[in-house]
Amino acid sequence: MGAVGLALLFVATRRDLRIAGLAAWAVGCAILATYLAPHGHHRLFAAAVVVGLAVCIAGAWLQLRLPWLLAMATLACVPARIPVHVGSTQANLLLPIYGVVVVAAMALAWELYGEEPRSRELGPLAWPLGAFIGWEGLSLLWSQDVKQGAIELLFFVLPFGLITLALARLAWSRAWVVGLFAQLMAMALVFAAIGIVQYEERDIFWNPKVIVDNAYAPSGWFYRVNSVFYDPSIYGRFLVVAIVAGLVVVLRRTDPLWTIALALAIGITWAGLLPSFSQSSFTALFVAVCVILAVVWQRRHATYVAVAVVLALIVGGLASPQIRHRLEGKSTTSISHITSGRSKLVSNGAKIVEHHPLTGVGVGGFKHAYAQVSHLRGKEPKAAASHTTPITVAAETGVPGLLILVWLAGTALAVGFRRLGPGFVGTSRLAFAVALTAILVHCLFYNALFEDPTTWGLLALVVLGARADRPAVGTAA
Repeated sequence: MGAVGLALLFVATRRDLRIAGLAAWAVGCAILATYLAPHGHHRLFAAAVVVGLAVCIAGAWLQLRLPWLLAMATLACVPARIPVHVGSTQANLLLPIYGVVVVAAMALAWELYGEEPRSRELGPLAWPLGAFIGWEGLSLLWSQDVKQGAIELLFFVLPFGLITLALARLAWSRAWVVGLFAQLMAMALVFAAIGIVQYEERDIFWNPKVIVDNAYAPSGWFYRVNSVFYDPSIYGRFLVVAIVAGLVVVLRRTDPLWTIALALAIGITWAGLLPSFSQSSFTALFVAVCVILAVVWQRRHATYVAVAVVLALIVGGLASPQIRHRLEGKSTTSISHITSGRSKLVSNGAKIVEHHPLTGVGVGGFKHAYAQVSHLRGKEPKAAASHTTPITVAAETGVPGLLILVWLAGTALAVGFRRLGPGFVGTSRLAFAVALTAILVHCLFYNALFEDPTTWGLLALVVLGARADRPAVGTAA
């Protein structure tokens, strides 16, 4: 109900249908929240809901007057991933952002009931994003793990999807975009500084698994840090988004003082990225930088960029002791070990797709199905965690879900890289598109595409940048 309602809110043009979609979204979220709510402490939860709603009403009043505060509040909540127990399942949830979601929903309801004329704010992304959310929501009906599927929908897909719509409704503002960029760079600098200190002091927090892995690290210089994030790969991805956005501004801007300041900020952020030792983040940064150079140098230099990519991959591979020793015949390490088990996850995930090609195993059912394919024991085997978003989507929603994902990603990139002319608007479009490219590359090696509000926010910003220099109209096709 919630997913279909949100999809209707994306694609419908009639006011009554959009109101019905928002109502279905709210009811669906309420049903899922009731299903996942822990037993006991009902009075405490009721009191928290009442106080939270009062605060959110005040927040909605403020957002209606300063709409861009929604974007800044969403960005501020990105790192706040806190491990909590939902029933008998542990999940890492961005608890503060759910208050932002309620604020956005209240403000949207007020505008819709006030005969707001706008519709299809997501433009070309409305149909693919609506189709993906609707199909994933329907897959809960046949999910092999209903509780995990409910967690995925309630805490990630449904709330972040609504934020995407709310952000896409913002009016383009150069001052607010500059402020959002400044906030991103400031946050990246602070997080990078914390990561550097963690590496120097050999002290991290939040993630017990990383602490144990560091204790058994094979080399004294190898020590993974996570800054204020729960996972080093999420930390690395955030810094990559900041680095590529800053690099676009450095290459496009002619002011020497700004260029020097941003170059220093990028250097510090890069220093904080290194001790994350996130392979997926390094790969995402490398591809994004190559895309930036290809755009800035124009097509005539694209061949040079391609050659540089191949050479860098070869050199990077040979620099890895595991790969070098295997090529020299000095090691019997498997490809699965070299890729940190990802190749095995991909192959076993492909078996799930082969067994359930049309419907998949349902949202949240990957771990359960993977355990069956791999004959793993235990209620929630950790070895069944996915690291590749396309494989996870194909396994849980079948080939139709994978095709919709490709449709969504292709449309978003096509919209993002369109009309990258000179000036502030063209620079903003390039920054949004390259940041989204980095996240899409990252999701090939780490399964957290739709669990990250940054992905949803960039989808909205890509659409917002695409219509930045267009005259305001009542409806968007």
